[in-house]
Amino acid sequence: MKLKQFLKLSAGALALAAALPAGNALAQTKGGTLSMIVQPEPPILIPALNQQGPTQFVAGKIYESLLTYSFDLKPQPGLAKSWDAAPDGLSYTFHLQENVKWHDGKPFSADDVVFSLGELLPKTHARARVILTKFIDKVEKVDDKTVTIKLKTPFPAFMLMFEPGFAPMMPKHIYEGTEYATNPANQKPVGTGPFMFKEWKRGEYIKLARNPNYWKEGKPYLDELVFNVIPDSASRAVAYERGSVDVLRGGDVDNVDVKRLRALPNTEYTTKGWEMFSPQAYLILNMRKPPFDNLKVRQAVMHALNRKLIVDNIFFGLGKVSTSPFVTTEMFYDKNMPAYDFNMKKARELIKESGIKPEDYTIRQLGFPYGSTWDRLGEYTKQALEQLGFKVNLESTDAGGWASRTGNWDFDVTTNFTYQYGDPALGVQRLYISSNIVKGSPFANVQGYSNPETDKWWTDAASEIDPAKRQELYTKLQQQIVKDVGNGFLVDMEFPTIHRAKVKNLVKTAIGLNESFDDVYIEK
Repeated sequence: MKLKQFLKLSAGALALAAALPAGNALAQTKGGTLSMIVQPEPPILIPALNQQGPTQFVAGKIYESLLTYSFDLKPQPGLAKSWDAAPDGLSYTFHLQENVKWHDGKPFSADDVVFSLGELLPKTHARARVILTKFIDKVEKVDDKTVTIKLKTPFPAFMLMFEPGFAPMMPKHIYEGTEYATNPANQKPVGTGPFMFKEWKRGEYIKLARNPNYWKEGKPYLDELVFNVIPDSASRAVAYERGSVDVLRGGDVDNVDVKRLRALPNTEYTTKGWEMFSPQAYLILNMRKPPFDNLKVRQAVMHALNRKLIVDNIFFGLGKVSTSPFVTTEMFYDKNMPAYDFNMKKARELIKESGIKPEDYTIRQLGFPYGSTWDRLGEYTKQALEQLGFKVNLESTDAGGWASRTGNWDFDVTTNFTYQYGDPALGVQRLYISSNIVKGSPFANVQGYSNPETDKWWTDAASEIDPAKRQELYTKLQQQIVKDVGNGFLVDMEFPTIHRAKVKNLVKTAIGLNESFDDVYIEK
């Protein structure tokens, strides 16, 4: 889309929003508690420091960003009420909402935006770091309610990066001059969102309370959010059946239970709300040492995995076989990627050609602690590696341990799923560029894939404003990364949301349940 068309559409959306009654306020029911599940229990609730799914889910009600997005990924007002783009696409000016306060009563201002985007996030956020350091030239305060962001080069994906998980606004007055990772405020988050941190009883629940001073007048409608920690997927399903929780998020229950639960009376089901994220499941093979530094070994692993079986029998049909580092819904996906068919004979031939002796290796396979679906995938992967002749130790850990070990490259094989964020420059590039081989985050280039040629293509594609030329570059990238097995692509995932019919306005945007819930209410 050309810049002028984009700005025209954005202005039209704003005008329409202004003409409508604010949230149909008279129709909403105020009060009540919404009971949900968070699994696994997050290690922290600060999205600037941790980007795991459970952290984003809970923190999306505490922290906000400049924008949110419609189902078709059009930007909508958030902490920014409007925005302007320079004709050359190298400068964007955001006009901030009035009367926004942090939960401690301090005013939110342009200083917080400059600090978040210019100081904190480039040091702490694995995804945002790539964009903020590579493409952003300056983040400047114009006045207390206006910020201008200047780019080094055109960046077509720029307006897709301002959702709370990717670019959360953080309080300058709390974090400036501190050690971000050890700041005591990390234990009691302070955001601008419609809900405030209330209580966290480890192993049992997280509670958030209504923000009485929220900047959207009359909102939120709910008094409290409760995120229950229930380790066992069968128990989570029972909790919904018995009525003790109102919402099941994708991954909360075993996929085999989804069909039964969605058929319960007074229950609604949707797969919307994942348009921004488009998650992909994949194996991470640590390329820094034998045996996975050997290309033929990595290719052998891909041929040893029956990915259709994984989709049909482990994910129970909620997804499709991945053929590329891009999911099929991602911009610039190329459907003509060469497939790694399930072929154990070919896999064993590749092992022979590799020159390694698999019996000489004991593979440390780090389990992915996100429920029984992932447990079964881990067991299946272990069996496939053993059929190639490797000895495999499957090691268990919790979400925090997995994030720490994966981020510090302390594994041979593990599993992950990551969000693709609408444009490859935002959600895919980070996993494959050499400059993002940095310790500390499981959502960086933790496998150690390094290719100077693809590094250049990523940079060129991210800055290219001609869609046809971008497609050409992204097709080359997909072909090369598939050939190199930059990761072991498994499943383009589909996540369902199951909820009580009385819960209204639950999924309204492309970020779904990671939204603020300022508009959610319970019908009496």
